[in-house]
Amino acid sequence: MTSSTLGKNTSKVEVENISRHGIWLLVKGQEYFLPNKDFPWFKDAKLSDIYNVKLIHGEHLHWPNLDVDLEIESLRNRAQYPLVYKP
Repeated sequence: MTSSTLGKNTSKVEVENISRHGIWLLVKGQEYFLPNKDFPWFKDAKLSDIYNVKLIHGEHLHWPNLDVDLEIESLRNRAQYPLVYKP
């Protein structure tokens, strides 16, 4: 017997939570926290713009309304990919 309801597709990206400290993403079954101090592009963004995130080619996160692009590898190994933000 097979289930008629399929499970959640974990190959996509989902914004799990947004707080005053940052955002939590679920990407391909892995959770990542992006603190506002390290990812300031999201701090004052509209919620609809934060939720509008796409996973491209399985390894690239893109927020089209914010013009923000991040590689998942840079979230996995943040020490190897220091971000330098200059307003």
